[in-house]
Amino acid sequence: MTTEISQADATTFAIVDELKARFGEANLVVQPTLTGMPVVWVVREQLIEVMRFLQQVPKPFVMLYDLHGVDERLRMHRRGLPPADFTVFYQLMSLERNSELMIKVALHEDDLRVPTLCNVYLNANWYEREVFDMFGIEFSGHPHLSRMLMPPTWNGHPLRKDYPARATEFDPYTLTMEGQDREQEALRFNPEAWGMKRHSGDTDYMFLNLGPNHPSVHGVFRIALQLDGEEVVDCVPDIGYHHRGAEKMAERQSWHSYIPYTDRIDYTGGVMNNLPYILAVEKLAGITVTQRAETIRVMMAEMFRINSHLLFLGTFLQDLGAMSPVFFTFSDRQRAYHVIEAITGFRMHPAWFRIGGVAHDLPRGWEKLVRDFLDWMPPRLDEYERAMMDNSIVRERTVNIATHTTAEALTWGVTGPNLRATGLKYDLRKAKPYSGYERFDFDIPVGTNGDVFDRGMMRIEEMRQSLRIIEQCLKHMPDGDYKADHPLTTPPPRDKMLQHIETLITHFLQVSWGPVLKANESFQMIEATKGINSYYLTSDGNTMSYRTRIRTPSFAHLQHIPAVINGGFVPDLIAHLGSIDFVMADVDR
Repeated sequence: MTTEISQADATTFAIVDELKARFGEANLVVQPTLTGMPVVWVVREQLIEVMRFLQQVPKPFVMLYDLHGVDERLRMHRRGLPPADFTVFYQLMSLERNSELMIKVALHEDDLRVPTLCNVYLNANWYEREVFDMFGIEFSGHPHLSRMLMPPTWNGHPLRKDYPARATEFDPYTLTMEGQDREQEALRFNPEAWGMKRHSGDTDYMFLNLGPNHPSVHGVFRIALQLDGEEVVDCVPDIGYHHRGAEKMAERQSWHSYIPYTDRIDYTGGVMNNLPYILAVEKLAGITVTQRAETIRVMMAEMFRINSHLLFLGTFLQDLGAMSPVFFTFSDRQRAYHVIEAITGFRMHPAWFRIGGVAHDLPRGWEKLVRDFLDWMPPRLDEYERAMMDNSIVRERTVNIATHTTAEALTWGVTGPNLRATGLKYDLRKAKPYSGYERFDFDIPVGTNGDVFDRGMMRIEEMRQSLRIIEQCLKHMPDGDYKADHPLTTPPPRDKMLQHIETLITHFLQVSWGPVLKANESFQMIEATKGINSYYLTSDGNTMSYRTRIRTPSFAHLQHIPAVINGGFVPDLIAHLGSIDFVMADVDR
């Protein structure tokens, strides 16, 4: 075992010995990484057997957390790894072990096929379609392997290394009337392709497009509904209208210059999006930040959690027909933005966290701004609960609507408040603390029914806990520097730069090239506003990422919709969509 593995918690890596005992050491390759979890290569022919084994071991791996691919063809540092042109990786979670596991399969360019996992983990469906779309890897036995983020007429697979990364590398875009007709026709929903019937007995089903331009879908998102009257017989969520290629962009941005792109993933989360990325980069760079920097990060992340949940609460109740709450919640968001803007200099997308710390120290007078906000919000939350969530009409529209159990949530990869609404007390800030969360005292709210009402109440309770965390930041803000003193972090102090030629050279290289990080892989997940968000980074010893995988909670939550809503009614679907709390940039990336 490597140093990284031998120093880790033994329970995290015990699964490696279990795999070796079952499948033989000769059939496995254990890859040393900085991810904090076992990374094991298996042969394609044993993939299904390995996955079924992991699903059935004591303290099983109950969730397929992520699944994606890597184009390995230009990667220079692969010493000790199986030969591969492409890799498919599978990340699993075991809540009982409180650990993750990554399984990798090596593929060769002339045989890009791997068996589907849809019969083992139901939520593999969308992930496999995305890998097929982005890399052209086929999943044998998949029920409907088709494009997902790119239009059906698209040529090429964007995350391959030989696919252009910039618009200037393409020919000028033109669209004739014939081309427009062809593109529109390709978007036509074909029920038979999804196994749906147009008729059943004496019933003629109606097919309805909800979205991609409808206020209840919160962005460019379409759901093709099969309806019997107002009953939803079946539905097909259709995404990709907001796809901007954030993972592709990471391959041409320096480690520093990519930070603002992370703000735009869950665009209501602000600096919360910076956090998993910079924590993963800091693992690659070997940077340990100061307690002051950690505490500032926690305070600002929780400010944005409140800001995001207020947006959710107002629009959620608006979807249920209540028109006034959104005005109240947006007024309170302005108070949060007043604090955020005073500290960071920006509002919605501060891009303020930095590798090794934050952009600058807290300004004079920040304590009063935060105190005023802490004094204002608790009575407001009480009022929201009394006037809105206790409203009889809201309860009729939400209680026992679109329910799902903890087991169902884990099966579909549901995380965050939507998982805790089922009664499971699982929060990464407690289970796997990061950025100093272990130093804070707060509770984990849980629901009971896993219904629309509980998902709404979760956000109000979580805002109360966020206020508790911010209060502790205010009272116990550590002294010290706001950034680490490390050559790979933020620019050095100006007085040092003017006195030492080595520091001046370092500053010049950092600004012009960005830091060069040693070849390795790192990973960080956080409890973001909408669920678990993570960045899986691969460095090839360069100034930019070789591969950046962004796992977002909303992607999994939208795949879950048919399992929850089929058999319900259209108004129930609208209520459920509001209770999920998603944004399409978080889905499509």
